Amino acid sequence: MDKTIQLDNLDRRILRTLQSDASLNGTALAEAVSSSPASCWRRVRALEEAGILGATVRLIDRRAVNRDVDVICSLRLKSHGEQDAEAFERFVADQENILECYTLSGEWDYLLRIVAADIRDYEQFLMHTLLRHPSVANASSQFALSRVKYTTRVPV
Repeated sequence: MDKTIQLDNLDRRILRTLQSDASLNGTALAEAVSSSPASCWRRVRALEEAGILGATVRLIDRRAVNRDVDVICSLRLKSHGEQDAEAFERFVADQENILECYTLSGEWDYLLRIVAADIRDYEQFLMHTLLRHPSVANASSQFALSRVKYTTRVPV
C-alpha cells in the first residue's frame, strides 16, 4: 500500500457499491453513492492508490464451466523448513484448480479450496499432482455437498 486513508461514509458507500457491481461507469457509480462524478472518481483513485481497491474481475459460475466439485483439502508438509514452504506455495500459485490457500495454526499446515470437474478429476489431481509434490506429507479431503453461502464482499 502506498498510503493509508481514513474511510468516511462516502468511501464506504463506494466500496459497498463496487463490491456489488464493479461494472458501473463513473456517472452511474456517483449516482448510486449520491456524489458528484468528479468527487467520486477522486475517491476511487485514492482507494486504488491506498491499495484498498484491487483488480476488477468478473465472477464465473463454476458449474457453467464444468467445475462442479468443490473440495476442502487440509494438507501437512513433510517439514516446516522455509524452503519447503516456499516451494509448496510456488507450486500452489501455479495450480489453476486451487482457488484458495491458507496457512493454518494447529494440526494442519495448509487449507486449500480446490475445484474439479468430478470426483475422478479430483482424484487424478490429488494422487498424481498434489501428493507427489516433494514437500507434501499427507492430505485430507472433504467434499462440499452444497454451498450455503459464498461471497467476496468484505464488510465496510
